[in-house]
Amino acid sequence: MGDAGRAACLETLQADLRVRYFLGLGSNLGRKRANLARARTLLEKRGVRILRKSSEYLTQPVGDRDQPWFVNQVVEVETRLDALLLLALSKALEGEMKRRPARRNGPRRIDIDILLAGRRIISHPSLQVPHPRLARRRFVLAPLAEIAPRAVHPLRRKTARRLLQEIHDPSAVQRLGEKGSKKRFGYG
Repeated sequence: MGDAGRAACLETLQADLRVRYFLGLGSNLGRKRANLARARTLLEKRGVRILRKSSEYLTQPVGDRDQPWFVNQVVEVETRLDALLLLALSKALEGEMKRRPARRNGPRRIDIDILLAGRRIISHPSLQVPHPRLARRRFVLAPLAEIAPRAVHPLRRKTARRLLQEIHDPSAVQRLGEKGSKKRFGYG
């Protein structure tokens, strides 16, 4: 096999090692939209390729409602990192962006969650994929259904679109326009 053949084989092998994930990004402190943009930039600088990104959504806090509203977004990414390494990278980026340990569901400058890893199910003490609350949270289902309506929740065996249609979460979720204007998302 010549050099061109070896290079083609190596390129094919490397492509096969890439994994696609859906990540949820959220911020409710500081310049929220700028925080999401910075998180995306930092992910890409670390070799995580962003394939698609949803609109940004203004979302009512879940749990502790006595805090600023969030801006949330879902991105589809491709990387050679396995899920635990992607989790470690996400936590490192949160630290780099000055996220401080706080109470559960409390205010944060940035939050990066692994929502889906294709149709894989990952059960590890530090990581559960699909995200355990994905099917119950309008603020992640709305942006996920926007960019990947046919993405399947591997445990519930339903698409993101179907889960969003069936959700009972009454929280307000509003799509933000390009210049920050609010556009009501059609699902409540």
